[in-house]
Amino acid sequence: MKIGVISDTHGLLRPEAAVALRGSERILHAGDVGDRAILDELRRIAPVTAVRGNTDRGALGYELKPFELVEIEGARIYMLHDAGDLDFDPRSAGIAVVISGHTHAPVITEHAGVLYLNPGSAGPRRFRLPVTVAILTLGDGHPRAEIVALDLAPPLG
Repeated sequence: MKIGVISDTHGLLRPEAAVALRGSERILHAGDVGDRAILDELRRIAPVTAVRGNTDRGALGYELKPFELVEIEGARIYMLHDAGDLDFDPRSAGIAVVISGHTHAPVITEHAGVLYLNPGSAGPRRFRLPVTVAILTLGDGHPRAEIVALDLAPPLG
């Protein structure tokens, strides 16, 4: 099963991100959504689960939870915005994947049998960090993740 993972859109859903997520059967957004319209657009691609980021305020901030635990294809996935807020041992809780955002830096690591995935930022570019999403693959053994750098059109002018 192909799951699109996105974070830190900050109110900007780039067309390149939507293209990269096409074909996903689910989309997980790790916070700092910025605008409910982002989630509506993503829902045109696949069902969406999202968590609240530190900049998600107002009605959207109240609507989104600070964390979500979802089970897909038998894999338990824990989502939160800032991995620094993780206050339990995921392995002991039977978690296969921890998804976070916040840093805008894409990272895939594994520790004690748990896959940790930060898809980076798909919104406005920050510093010299790449603009990225991730694809999480479940269902045929151990979860696998891949960072997808978005091929952005050069600025006009």
